[in-house]
Amino acid sequence: MSLLAAADVPLIINSSNSSSERRISPSWTIAHLKTRLEPITGVPAGCQQLTLRVGSQDALAITAADEEQTQLGAFPLQPYAEITVGDTRPPSARTDFSDLSSVPKYEMPSTEYETRTDSVLAWKKAQKLGRFDPNAPSMEEQKVRASEREIEERGLTLKSRVRLLPESDARRGTVSYIGQVPEIPGIGFWIGVTLDEPTGKNDGTVKGKRYFECGNNCGVFVRPERCEAGDFPPLDMGDEDLEEM
Repeated sequence: MSLLAAADVPLIINSSNSSSERRISPSWTIAHLKTRLEPITGVPAGCQQLTLRVGSQDALAITAADEEQTQLGAFPLQPYAEITVGDTRPPSARTDFSDLSSVPKYEMPSTEYETRTDSVLAWKKAQKLGRFDPNAPSMEEQKVRASEREIEERGLTLKSRVRLLPESDARRGTVSYIGQVPEIPGIGFWIGVTLDEPTGKNDGTVKGKRYFECGNNCGVFVRPERCEAGDFPPLDMGDEDLEEM
């Protein structure tokens, strides 16, 4: 009469670099199991420390005085129990398979990419999307539109009260001009503010062209993102502030 070999048991194999389901034969020895786990986990067989966890029970070390002869059937293997593979090597000697920083990466030259017909770039050209759209706004037009949206989203209107940002600036005033100022370098709209105190840079003019009326050094031009609209009353300047001015 022949003896039937024990059926394979599905187990979960965990390590610092992997986790997978494997079928394990109870007839395997501990040493044979370690050799099978080495290509799966990347941990050399001689450096593996195995533990078995069944359900919520405490982990049981899979070890023996003679691992070449001790079969896995000597341990309580149950379907989908977990075997954890520890690495006894010092951290400096281990390979971190999740670190891709040292893996060489191929970068296609831009000239080659632009000639390909199966790329996203080629598809955009065919569909006339993005910068390939003949009706697409220019970069200057896009910046102007973005500036207009910023003004609308911030609720900036003529005669609205604002305070300048960042908050450390602390200056407050009234919006006296909204629009482009060709005399100032840069694309987009500017906000002309009449400040409550003469701490500005002009009187509402830029290079001789007047944009709004205000006292000397009470005018300033800022980008919309530097203005916060709200019910901001003029600051009450204390005696100490008056002495400094």
